[in-house]
Amino acid sequence: MTEELFREDSTLRHCLARIIAIDARGIQLDRSVCYPVGGGQAGDSGYLRAADGRVLALADTRKGTEPGQILHLPAVADGLSAWHVGEQVEVEIDWAKRDAHRRFHTATHLLCALVPHPVDGCSITAGYARLDFHMAEPLDKAELSAGIARLVAAAHPVSHRWISEAELDANPGLVRSMSVQPPRGMGRIRVLEIHGVDLQPCGGTHVGNTAEIGPVIVTKVEKKSAMTRRVILGFADPGASPG
Repeated sequence: MTEELFREDSTLRHCLARIIAIDARGIQLDRSVCYPVGGGQAGDSGYLRAADGRVLALADTRKGTEPGQILHLPAVADGLSAWHVGEQVEVEIDWAKRDAHRRFHTATHLLCALVPHPVDGCSITAGYARLDFHMAEPLDKAELSAGIARLVAAAHPVSHRWISEAELDANPGLVRSMSVQPPRGMGRIRVLEIHGVDLQPCGGTHVGNTAEIGPVIVTKVEKKSAMTRRVILGFADPGASPG
């Protein structure tokens, strides 16, 4: 298993780790700051650096077939031959990409608070975020953008905690997503709270305060089916950073 440093602190940009396995799928480390694709959120890219100066660009991070297994995928097909099990490396993420994921992912939680319907689809990338709501009523793009801006400006603290699977079973209303269920089998579930706004299971990366999201707007609302309304989020100024 890989120690998932990003679960407790999504602001970590690099860490020291040891290679525990290498195969055609990628490199496994004993610990990592890289988030693997999951829960609708794209995986991190970045670099591995060795003490002797070798550098391996990472194109993606994905979950393996075993629980707790994380694979770091090289950007080039033959990039694994110079690396060896047991050696220590520094892992560094592409921070601009991670920061966009954090901001968009937290913004989707704000959207969930504004639209009280189940979610049946989600995608979070560095360029946009999308939520599909199971509902028939129309949604107003300007009203949603104004609502998100209000919650961002209110500077609500964002934090996470862990609850048991039994606690989740006792509170099924915490789960908003119809398409992605919280992972089971590890004995505990990570819960993300935007204080006074939203509370739901989530393993993704987030900002520490809604003010860090910056200017996010609804760029499109689509009727995908009789019971699906798709909302797409974008940065109001894609080139700007909130901090």
